[in-house]
Amino acid sequence: MGNLWFFVCLPAAILWIALLLLPWRPWSTRERLAALTTKPGEIYGLGNLTVLIPARNEAAGIGVTLNALYRQDPAIKVVLIDDRSADGTAEAARAGGAPNVQVIEGTPLPSGWTGKLWALAQGMRRVDTEYVVLLDADIELEEGILARMLELARTRDLQLVSLMATPSLSGFWEKLLMPAFVYFFKLLYPFHLANSSSRWVAAAAGGCVLAEAEVLRDIGGFESLKGELIDDCALAARVKGAGHRTWIGLSHSVTSHRRYQTLRPVWDMVARTAFTQLRYSPALLVGCVLAMLVAFWLPVAGLLAPAPSAQTVAVVALLAMTLSYLPTLLYYRLSPAWALLLPLIGTLYLAMTVDSARRYYRGVRSEWRGRVYATPSDAAAFRGSTPLVPAEIHVVSEPDPDPEASSSVRERGP
Repeated sequence: MGNLWFFVCLPAAILWIALLLLPWRPWSTRERLAALTTKPGEIYGLGNLTVLIPARNEAAGIGVTLNALYRQDPAIKVVLIDDRSADGTAEAARAGGAPNVQVIEGTPLPSGWTGKLWALAQGMRRVDTEYVVLLDADIELEEGILARMLELARTRDLQLVSLMATPSLSGFWEKLLMPAFVYFFKLLYPFHLANSSSRWVAAAAGGCVLAEAEVLRDIGGFESLKGELIDDCALAARVKGAGHRTWIGLSHSVTSHRRYQTLRPVWDMVARTAFTQLRYSPALLVGCVLAMLVAFWLPVAGLLAPAPSAQTVAVVALLAMTLSYLPTLLYYRLSPAWALLLPLIGTLYLAMTVDSARRYYRGVRSEWRGRVYATPSDAAAFRGSTPLVPAEIHVVSEPDPDPEASSSVRERGP
């Protein structure tokens, strides 16, 4: 019986040790970027940038985003696309005191599009600069970070640079789950491989992306991605597939001011795309469940095994697991003790993934910000889709705050 327990626990130890030894180090936080300390205008003026901000029901925080953005450079151009908000987002943007912001009142969402990409497509029509920045409405930028991104793009000949925002880490659920969100993302999309010339791995963080405007047009614009739910990685795949170079990293200079004070908003955020990540495949879902159980719970079970050899293997697995998570915790200045909860964290993320599949088979491909994207009648067609061939999106529910809304543009002077 002791030998049986030893061989039961061994795969988990092998898995975690192998993860630590991978040459591309997916657990590492070495790919990072900080803001320039020199005034941006002294090195790179930002007049050749246009910032596009898709915003839906973001009235509470849009002022913070815009004011931080204009501290980058007063010459910067900003186009905010109000994606049919019901909370006065457009009015809050105009009243926020930021100069030269153009507010576009978005038109109704066409069939086949996701909301964010449709908003960006409308904003892209206003871009006449060399570079475009895609910025989420809940992102606050430290002064000098856009200049640093521009410097990196030019010195390394990169056509797309993206930074993963530092999440809010104030409450219990944020500390428990948000660093792990970054950790798991990096395991799925190792930054070192994504930043290489290989087209097999492509990744971007959609909250803050700098790209050459002409490259975006050359790949077909946002229309080529219109049905994507994981639109940031799909964009990176398009850019790399066209022979260009991309770079993704972490940054303390890019922060999210969106709060996740309870489990529910984190759960919904993950569940809306988790099954999409598995390509809507039941086989991949089963494989994911088995892999997570082996990785996170076999070591815990091994500690209770009657055989000392099995307990030793379990300790080795847990130690390797903890070591793989420590760089992320230290980067976000959190106590290493949170690593002890990684089996629980992994279980919660697994439950979110299973719930994502449950929602899909109940007819909801994704739900976000009041929009429900339905699954197609032929689910098999979706399972065959790839990140480069967006499946059709069907919007079955969307509040219409203003049926008379038009695509008029208003400008606020300095």
